[in-house]
Amino acid sequence: MTATASPQDPSLSLKIEGMTCASCVGRVERALAAVPGVRSAAANLATGRAQVTGTPQAAALADALRQVGYPLEETQTDLVVDGMHCASCTGRVERALTAQPGVIAASVNLVTGRATVQHLPASGIAEQLAQAVTDAGFAAHPPSQRPADDSAETRADEIAQTRRRMLIAGALTLPVFILEMGGHLVPAFHDWVHHTVGMWESWLIQFVLTTLVLFGPGMVFFRHGLPALARRAPDMNSLVAVGTGAAWGFSTVATFAPAALPPGTAAVYFEAAAVIVTLILMGRRLEARARGRTGAAIKRLIGLQPRSARVERGGQVTDLPIAEIRAGDVVHVRPGEKVPTDGRVTGGSSYIDESMITGEPIPVAKDEGDTVSGGTVNGTGTLTFVATRVGADTLLAQIIRLVEDAQGSKLPIQALVDRVTYYFVPAVMAVAALTFVAWMALGPGLGHAVVAAVAVLIIACPCAMGLATPTSIMVGTGRAAEMGVLFRRGDALQALQGIDVIAFDKTGTLTEGRPDLVGLHLAAGFQETEVLSLVAAVEARSEHPIGQAIIRAAEARGLSLAPVDDFDAIPGFGVRARLGGRALLIGAERLMAREGIDLGTLPARAAEAARKGQTPLFAAIDGQVAALIVVADRIKSSTPAAIEALHAMGLKVAMITGDAEATAQAIAADLGIDTIAAEVLPEGKVAALQGLRDGDRRVAFVGDGINDAPALAAADVGIAIGTGTDVAVEAAEVVLMSGDLGGVVNALAVSRATLRNIRQNLFWAFAYNAALIPVAAGLLYPAFGLTLSPMLAAGAMALSSVFVVSNALRLRGLRPIHLDAPATPEAPPPAGPRAVGE
Repeated sequence: MTATASPQDPSLSLKIEGMTCASCVGRVERALAAVPGVRSAAANLATGRAQVTGTPQAAALADALRQVGYPLEETQTDLVVDGMHCASCTGRVERALTAQPGVIAASVNLVTGRATVQHLPASGIAEQLAQAVTDAGFAAHPPSQRPADDSAETRADEIAQTRRRMLIAGALTLPVFILEMGGHLVPAFHDWVHHTVGMWESWLIQFVLTTLVLFGPGMVFFRHGLPALARRAPDMNSLVAVGTGAAWGFSTVATFAPAALPPGTAAVYFEAAAVIVTLILMGRRLEARARGRTGAAIKRLIGLQPRSARVERGGQVTDLPIAEIRAGDVVHVRPGEKVPTDGRVTGGSSYIDESMITGEPIPVAKDEGDTVSGGTVNGTGTLTFVATRVGADTLLAQIIRLVEDAQGSKLPIQALVDRVTYYFVPAVMAVAALTFVAWMALGPGLGHAVVAAVAVLIIACPCAMGLATPTSIMVGTGRAAEMGVLFRRGDALQALQGIDVIAFDKTGTLTEGRPDLVGLHLAAGFQETEVLSLVAAVEARSEHPIGQAIIRAAEARGLSLAPVDDFDAIPGFGVRARLGGRALLIGAERLMAREGIDLGTLPARAAEAARKGQTPLFAAIDGQVAALIVVADRIKSSTPAAIEALHAMGLKVAMITGDAEATAQAIAADLGIDTIAAEVLPEGKVAALQGLRDGDRRVAFVGDGINDAPALAAADVGIAIGTGTDVAVEAAEVVLMSGDLGGVVNALAVSRATLRNIRQNLFWAFAYNAALIPVAAGLLYPAFGLTLSPMLAAGAMALSSVFVVSNALRLRGLRPIHLDAPATPEAPPPAGPRAVGE
């Protein structure tokens, strides 16, 4: 039952996926009615929509429908947010966005200055969200069509602006610092100022210069901080504004109305206010420069694409801007040039350096029919290709979007920071007030109380807390992309480092994914070229993958295939054929037994090959056994080293395969795999994953991203082998751009290093505040006579943010792991097995 809706109740129209019958409608209505705040809910099967009245949270509606299997249709809006400086700023923006009707979730990234909002589809929602952020005290607007370029330009403007403010503040502050602190350091200087300039005149000069600092370059703190304080949502700007304003105000009273203060307390702290503003502006400049470097990976990716291309139209080859290339255009690439867009080679041959896309250092041979990707570098050959994907559809554009999405996401560990910073700034202001009251009651006097309270306010600015997580995410995911590892979602970065078991699909993941001829054991009296050319000619009439493996081996050796005179398939046994007057039988051992052909000692070799998971076939020519042919799906050259590396990282390795138990056991023994799930049908992989969990163990699954989609989605982390052709593997959280399993090791290494880096940042950000706030409040003064100068507090606060960003930048030094043995691009290894005579 739902309550009766009143005409004044707000209403939401929801687009719901998956409703197919009346019972679906009933389940949807019951799920919606159970959400707090819903007064009535009515679903319409024909329109696929539901009308909800009341004041429920959109997130609660989405969660309720997701649990019953009818997800809401939702969309995403991105906003550029200006004016955020700390974790409390991002918290305020997120709360303002999530409070809007129809908003399901909002994530704000301090480093990128962006907000990502998931919400119900609605017209004018972007303007509504931007207005909500503006009302919270920040400027917001949708990103332009070239967000990365705009972001770089905005970052450059920010760095230039902070530099200008810092230089002006520094020039005005230096005389104030010399006049006040010079006398403390050099008594003779104090006497000189007193007798030449005059003490009151010195204070007057300091007042003028400090006022220019605070209400010139430092006005940014008051412009943002005081309105935030008035809204009862103080941030770091509020702390600086209140702290410096208190020091300036007290000093101004001491200068112009000393009688208003208790006797003996008239002193000035203009230098503290001016130096605090200057140091914080200096810290912001250093921070802005360092933060600009965190997006270096994205900039490099964008810089991979050339600005123009040589396009053939109407028989003429002309240089055109990249934006004017259309799908179907014929593009010419000269030696050493960058490939301008994705396409399929139609002429020429060369080697392409794809390391910037896949992370693989070895150039890849490209011939007619092969695909090329925009941003890769051509070798010494000339290529002509047809453009297949252009603009935002190219592989490089997809990679950039995925990296930006991952960099803008929020890790679960960030929830702790959000909870702390929500209460942190108000708590600091309360501690500062308590410090002032305590020292007024117990301490040396008003001046000491003001200094201690100001030091508390300045030392506690939560800049470092807000930067701790997003800077590491940006650098870590960007570096991973350069290694050919794409984290489609930021939370996968955290989930992967906690994995206990790595489960691999066999075919196409541990193996190459196609059978190859791995052994040709000849009977006495037969030659390799003779047998291979005859057998390949027969198999050319067959579409079986094993036959294709034999044909590829013959072609690799330049053997010609004679026409077949007669061909007869024998179901369950093999094939019979005649060519050039010779009779051939090719098939399993049972075919040879049926035909009465003596196999000699070859069956022993066949049994050994079968135990290794290989497929043995026999060939007989003119009634005599000619050869044992062994075909197998080769293990990738990187597989053994990858498994060894995973074991070294403390992980268990499992294999899920449809092979027979004995074959799977043989492969597992050769590779050192800990656990196998054999004879598993494709639909049984999810159940196999559940079995590997064995309680609370967390399992990652590595598959090809197409056939293994259900298992990739069911695993704690799904890792798809993208092989550089299509990165948008929706079921996986992590995509490897190449088939090299070193990508799995690299993904784990980046995940662990990034989370370790985040923990280091959070430790120093929290420990720094926890240790220094009591010192600033004067905890050490009664016992040791030690106090923390507000100037030192400002310097330490600024350096803490620089330390956090600099620590995150260390992730740029991560080195990829390449497990494949190097090959010489100019001389690829010959295909085919080595023939062995019996």
